[in-house]
Amino acid sequence: MLESIIQNILNALQWGSFYSLIALGYCLVYGVLLLINFAHGDIFMVGAYIAFFVATFFLAAVGLPGWAVIALCVPLTMALTALVGVTLERVAYRPLRRKGAHRLYVVITALMCGLILENGNLALLGASRRLFPTLVETQVFNIGGIAVTNLKIAVILVAILSFVFLETVVSKTKMGMAMRAISYDKFAIPLMGIAPDKVVVFTFILGSSFAGLAGLMFAMSYPVLDPYMGALIGWKAFIAAVVGGIGSVRGAFAGGFLLGFVEIMVVAFFPSTYRDLIAFTILLVILTYKPTGLFGVARFQKI
Repeated sequence: MLESIIQNILNALQWGSFYSLIALGYCLVYGVLLLINFAHGDIFMVGAYIAFFVATFFLAAVGLPGWAVIALCVPLTMALTALVGVTLERVAYRPLRRKGAHRLYVVITALMCGLILENGNLALLGASRRLFPTLVETQVFNIGGIAVTNLKIAVILVAILSFVFLETVVSKTKMGMAMRAISYDKFAIPLMGIAPDKVVVFTFILGSSFAGLAGLMFAMSYPVLDPYMGALIGWKAFIAAVVGGIGSVRGAFAGGFLLGFVEIMVVAFFPSTYRDLIAFTILLVILTYKPTGLFGVARFQKI
């Protein structure tokens, strides 16, 4: 029984790591622009596909070993996915922001951007699923009857290190200070000599690059890619960010693991068809009693 519980906790940590990595992107963009970037789940999908093409190129065309491919795949995937995110910001969001469009129109634009990414992928690459190549052989460590793989350990470590990095950037650096400042008063920021566009672009670079990293880790763990893979996991990561307290890096991180933990435990003790029903019911109860999320704080805006 104890082994089963520990095994499920490890599974929950791995599954929650994906939610946390994606939720961090939602959190960063919302924290700066108060914008719910509903295209973020599809940016995760784009990251997985970019990782697929980068990995396939270096494996098949260049003939590099798996460890070298991973070493190249991580920065290239993050950089190219960040480029996609920045392009969306530049083409879709910035014009609306400069025209002072209502936030509702920006949210609708974000939804359309997600659909464009999905259907663009479908039009360019077709509906066939793609098998992500094996970059490292899966090694299973059996410790006291508990099985843990090298990939599972890597995913959990990547999520924790990503959180520490982003928390440090947001709370300890000048750019992080600017990100926090723009979320409080975007009109005062230019008076302080800070270019708002640079802060926004930096935010999209951070959020999109870590969505790309999540896409790579997800593809290595569950190596079947399809154009709609980002839709459901993106929505769930958004809900995780809301439950954790959207706008809070710690909240997004904790919310992702909480959702992963609830889903895995439901599957462990109930029929798997109950997973989303029970998980979202629990999250709904949490939001009923704490609408700002676990780490969120109420904000008041002058009208």
